Amino acid sequence: MKIAIVGASGAVGREFLRLLEHRDFPIDELRLFGSSRSAGSEITFRGKEYKIKLLAQNDDFKDIDIAFVSAGGQTALDFASTITKHGALMIDNSSAFRMDPEVPLVVPEVNGADALHPAKRIIANPNCSTIQMIVALAPIHALSPIERVHVATYQAASGAGHDAMLELEGQVRDQAMGKPLQTKAFGNQLLYNLIPQIDIFTDNDYTKEEMKMYNETCKILHNDEIRVSATCVRVPVLRAHSEAIWVKCAEPLTVEAVREAMSKQKGLLLMDDPAKRSYPMPLHCSMQEPVYVGRLRADLAEPGCVTFWCVADQIMKGAALNAIQIAEYLIQEGAFAK
Repeated sequence: MKIAIVGASGAVGREFLRLLEHRDFPIDELRLFGSSRSAGSEITFRGKEYKIKLLAQNDDFKDIDIAFVSAGGQTALDFASTITKHGALMIDNSSAFRMDPEVPLVVPEVNGADALHPAKRIIANPNCSTIQMIVALAPIHALSPIERVHVATYQAASGAGHDAMLELEGQVRDQAMGKPLQTKAFGNQLLYNLIPQIDIFTDNDYTKEEMKMYNETCKILHNDEIRVSATCVRVPVLRAHSEAIWVKCAEPLTVEAVREAMSKQKGLLLMDDPAKRSYPMPLHCSMQEPVYVGRLRADLAEPGCVTFWCVADQIMKGAALNAIQIAEYLIQEGAFAK
């Protein structure tokens, strides 16, 4: 397999490299690409030094099988034809193609088959907050079609990139030393604070992040009738997003039935023993692959409905890991058989 990574020096790009090595992904040739800021720098992978090349409109992607792209929406749009013109499969981590009807939007444990025949040679990785929620919702949806979801997210600094994580760490140091705090990444101080805005606001007063959760859920579950109401909040945590989720289905559900279904869902791990204070927390779920669920219980405000707590590492399952799992699924299904 000949693999390319676009945005190799970023937080997700580095996670791609770490996971590809950790999972022993089959790679015969690796090419790394970045902006003018990172081009020329070197990264070590499997004991070998690789130089990052400048991403350009040329034939650098000729003979590439899979290009993992995490370089922002505009870059994805600008370079999609360059990346795919010789047949490379582009797995894109940005929002650029997620709602394109000709581009599959894939969480492999849930709708992997959608990735098998991408018309444009592009597969979109869903938004981080959507990915973990969908893994948790899928077994519920299989019991009875989901009608409504209410979700409040508690999203870590990692969702805004490597520089945002560094800014939060810098705020901790500066606060301890009595220095002014830098607030470039979020527009507000994140330390000791919660910011009820992720991305820009749309005309309906929901943010783009919140609307992604609505639209992407419908597309992944192949059901335009699902209604998702989200409030997305940035919290002073380095890695791993958390979500409080309420679900209403067409038929009443019991907690016992949902628990059993969740226990069988691939990629989902129940951590749910409140009496022993066992429930998912970002501190323990960071750098872990599964989506974790706890605090599963009946919804007191809506009989026959359930509510639960969900945590997953944003850089891993919320980004790089999901993309790599898409590629692994396709390899397993023979999509790259020569």
